[in-house]
Amino acid sequence: MKTAPKRLSSRAAASRELAELRARLAETEATLLAIRNGEVDAVLVAGSKGNQVFTLEGAGHAYRMLIESMNEGTLTLTADKTILYANQCFARMVGCPLERVIGGSFARFVSAEDRLRLRPALKRTGKSGAKLLMPLNSSDGTLVPVQISVCPLPRNGTTLAAIGMVVTDMTESRRSEERLRALTHRVVQVQEDERERVALELHDNITQLLCAVLFHSKTLADMLPARDWKLKGGAMKLCKMLGNAAEEVERISRNLRPSVLNPLGLVAVLRATSSEFADRTDVAMKLTCAQLTARLAASVELALYRILQESLKNVEKHAHARHVIVRLGQEGASARLTINDDGIGFDPEHPAAGRNGKIGLGLLGMRERANYVGGSLTVRSIPNTGTEIEVRVPLK
Repeated sequence: MKTAPKRLSSRAAASRELAELRARLAETEATLLAIRNGEVDAVLVAGSKGNQVFTLEGAGHAYRMLIESMNEGTLTLTADKTILYANQCFARMVGCPLERVIGGSFARFVSAEDRLRLRPALKRTGKSGAKLLMPLNSSDGTLVPVQISVCPLPRNGTTLAAIGMVVTDMTESRRSEERLRALTHRVVQVQEDERERVALELHDNITQLLCAVLFHSKTLADMLPARDWKLKGGAMKLCKMLGNAAEEVERISRNLRPSVLNPLGLVAVLRATSSEFADRTDVAMKLTCAQLTARLAASVELALYRILQESLKNVEKHAHARHVIVRLGQEGASARLTINDDGIGFDPEHPAAGRNGKIGLGLLGMRERANYVGGSLTVRSIPNTGTEIEVRVPLK
C-alpha cells in the first residue's frame, strides 16, 4: 500500500512530460510554418550560452508574397538540381503538390534530351543568365512549353542555393502564334487564289484583246501605200508598241501564276524565270537542277517558286549583284533550294536597316511560305560579300 502513491506520481509526471513534448512539437511546427510563410522576423532559441536570436529577414516577407502571387514559376536549386524553393505557380504548372516539388530534383520534369541542353546553362549562367525554350513534363503526362530563365544566386556563406529560375508558361503564347500563323496561311491562300484569277483574266481577255488589235493594226499598216512612208512608219511603230504591251501583260500574268507550273513542274518554271530575269536585268544567271526522287506537292512547288521570285526581286532592287546561282537538289528526305548572289549583302540580324524595311518584310514572307509547307528558310549574308538563301522542305 505504500508504493501506490509513487506509481501514481510517476504516471502523472510522465503524462505531464508527454503533454509538454506535444506542446513543444506543436509550437515547433507552428514556428516552421511561420518561417516558411515568412511571417516571423526572428527566432529566440535558449541554449547553454544563453538566449540566441536568429534573424529570418522578415523584411523579405513582402517580396516572398510577391513571388507567390506571380504568374510565373520561380525556383531555387542547388548545383545538383535539387529544388530548395518553388512557388505555387510552378507547382500548378507541373500539376504536382508543392510539398512533393520542394526537395525533389528538377531533372524529373525535363526529358533526357533537354537535360543535356540545360546542363551547360546551369554551369555557365554568367552575370546575365541564360534563357532556354523547352517542354516540362507535368504529372498527367502532358508537355508544357515553357521559357526558362536561369541566373546565379549569391550564396551568402551557404553551400546550398546556387541557381535561381524563372519559368514562364508559353502555352497561351504558342496558341496565339499558331492562330496568327493559321491566319497568315489563310491570307496567303486567298492571295494565291486571287492571283490565279487575275492571271487568267489577263491571259484570256487582255492578252487576246491586245493580240487582236495588233493583228488588225498590222493589216491596216500593210494596206497603206509604200510611198506614204511616214504614215506607214508610224503605223508599224504602233504595231511594235502593241506587241510590247501584249508581251508585258503576258509576263505579268506568268508572274502572278505560271501556267506551266502544274503541267510541267517546278524545274520548267525555274528555268523560265531564270532566263527571263537574266534577259531583263543583264545579271548572269546559273541554274542547276538535280533529279528528285519524287515530284513535290503542288503547294510546295508554288512556295519554292514564290521564294525564288522574291529573292530575285531583292537581288534586282537591292543587291547590285553581277552573278546569281540557283540550285535545286535533294538531301535525304528533303528538297533543297539555294539562291546565291555576289551582291552587297546585309546584316541578317537587322535586314531592314537602310532599306526602308522592305527587304525585312520580304524575308518574313519567304519564311512564312517555307513554314506553310513544313519547311525552313535560312539566310546567310555578310555586308559587301553576298547573300545565300537556303530553303529545305520535306519531299512528302
